[in-house]
Amino acid sequence: MIADHLPALQVVLPLVAATVCAMVDRRHVAYVIALLTSFAMPLIAVALLIQVLDQGVISYAMGGWEPPIGIEYRIDVANAFVLVILSLVAALIMPYAARSVAAEIPENKQAWFYCMYLLCLSGLLGITITGDAFNAFVFLEISSLATYVLIAMGADRRALLAAFQYLVMGTIGATFYVVGVGLLYTMTGTLNFADIAARLQELDIETSRPVLAALAFITVGIGLKVAMFPLHAWLPNAYAGAPSVATAFLAATATKVAVYLLLRYFYTIFGFDVVFVQHPVAQVLLILAVAGMFAGSLIAIFQDNIKRMLAWSSVAQIGYILLGVSLINHTALTGGIVHLFNHALIKGALFFAVGGFALMAGTVRISQLAGIGRTMPVTMAAFVLAGLSLIGVPGTVGFVSKWYLVLGAFEAGMWWVGFLILITSLLAVVYLGRVVEVAFFRDPEGGAAKAIEPPLSMLAPTWILVAACIVFGIDAELTAGTAMQAASVLIEGLR
Repeated sequence: MIADHLPALQVVLPLVAATVCAMVDRRHVAYVIALLTSFAMPLIAVALLIQVLDQGVISYAMGGWEPPIGIEYRIDVANAFVLVILSLVAALIMPYAARSVAAEIPENKQAWFYCMYLLCLSGLLGITITGDAFNAFVFLEISSLATYVLIAMGADRRALLAAFQYLVMGTIGATFYVVGVGLLYTMTGTLNFADIAARLQELDIETSRPVLAALAFITVGIGLKVAMFPLHAWLPNAYAGAPSVATAFLAATATKVAVYLLLRYFYTIFGFDVVFVQHPVAQVLLILAVAGMFAGSLIAIFQDNIKRMLAWSSVAQIGYILLGVSLINHTALTGGIVHLFNHALIKGALFFAVGGFALMAGTVRISQLAGIGRTMPVTMAAFVLAGLSLIGVPGTVGFVSKWYLVLGAFEAGMWWVGFLILITSLLAVVYLGRVVEVAFFRDPEGGAAKAIEPPLSMLAPTWILVAACIVFGIDAELTAGTAMQAASVLIEGLR
């Protein structure tokens, strides 16, 4: 039955579609293939989530080779939740992409864009679903190589520099990761996540330096992919230089998958006691998370390029997610996991709106968007509502995330962390307020004066994400409830 092979289809379908796009010169054919594939992804992901909630953990042996010898795809509530995030974003990206890609990317490269997009999607889904450490590395490289190309397709020549910078740092991160996996294989003789976790329990990790070295290498390697402060240098240039569609896709998905992989290693492979009790990982993460929250927010205030401003904002938002991990309690971890979903909605909506500005006004510079709120009121209204979600105004998804993080901080006896969350939220008011002031309180001029609303194919996905920011902010039972279950699964470890 097809239902029995959904784990394989989740990854193989976009991989095959990417191959077909690579052999097709016609951009319209490539677009249709990418569109249909993207629409299929959430159907598979939601079906897997329902199966997991009803039946428990799904173990799928690739090629019939049973784990730990063969590659296992293992799905529980935690990664099923991430699969849904990735798939929903993909389903909204493609309708939006038609006009945006046609405007920003030369016609002879558009089929390749869709090929690289599908490869990146397949890699991200593969990282999330696999239960094999080396297979995760393979998918990490697939998604990274595709990402380098997506960034390099930006209209500005600086996109090439941004892609090269990310290639260098991404290669370093991947090298660190694979060295860590090699050390784990040396000590355990296996690459299967569940098997590694079981064999590590038989070792005296406190006196096993190779295992501790593996923890350090993997943390730094994935930390580069997460854009964890201070390993974030590639992110602002990448987001600012990439085409609008690629920026929205990467901002809503790539770092979320890397965070998930880090959580998987911390909680279910090395184990809670080893990472958070026996060693000061939580304390280090707390310092880096707070530093990222403040550095990202402060630097965002002084940016004129709105894509770069939102990129620095993402550094701060990643800090919130890591803060939820560093407080080492169920409530805070729930806040961090639900923010994976909420931040994907928020940043997706914001970058969709910015893509509309780029297409219709011909600029993404705040200083050149004077009066855009009058000429593009629908798009700007979407930006404002998504911005309120980013700030964390009650009734939005951002408030839900920060509420759980603040509760987790108080539960950990760190009331001052809640105060820092409030301060960084006020900093978000400042940098988003600059855009609102320019858009609504200045007379239209330049390209902004002649701008009109983007086509419905771009407005509809933007407003779907904005609506989700409000709906799941008012009623967070589904998202927060699933995040709670995911946090429980991670804390309990692989069984």
